[in-house]
Amino acid sequence: PSCISLYTDTFENKEKIAAQIREYNQSVPEEDQISYTDYVALMISSVTTIINVITYVLIAFVAVSLLVSSIMIGIITYISVLERTKEIGILRAVGASRKDVRRVFTSEALIIGLAAGILGVLISGFLTIPINSIIHSLSGDQGINATLPLQGALILVAISAVLSLIAGWLPARIAAKKNPVEALRSE
Repeated sequence: PSCISLYTDTFENKEKIAAQIREYNQSVPEEDQISYTDYVALMISSVTTIINVITYVLIAFVAVSLLVSSIMIGIITYISVLERTKEIGILRAVGASRKDVRRVFTSEALIIGLAAGILGVLISGFLTIPINSIIHSLSGDQGINATLPLQGALILVAISAVLSLIAGWLPARIAAKKNPVEALRSE
């Protein structure tokens, strides 16, 4: 025969057959060896490759989104510094140090980042309900579920907070360096 097809009822049996063929091939010369193709492994490999490509594309979208949101938080904080110049002058006039002024704007950026992170995680959590119902209706399998693990959600909120702190650092520094006399004169 030039071809034999073998079918197993479990993955364990498939692995046992593959191990037997490998063992046989090690004991015979190359011209007598059996060449085999595991179609299930090929399909799983193809699906894994496709999932990895999709994952990398999604990571790229997320990275661009985080960059844009960080820039926007920096712009919002900078506009807040420009709009509150007189407040900065008053704070400095009543004895607030540069560090205190910097803390005001850094904490504002942190609050924006925490609120955005918590809101994003809550929206994602609520969206898993309709997503799961769509998955269940399309696949017919109730065991397949989209989930947002608590640890992942906390990490995402922390990343959001850290990025907003980084984005708000430069505007907070600009606010801290403002001359109190000139800040009080601004209109």
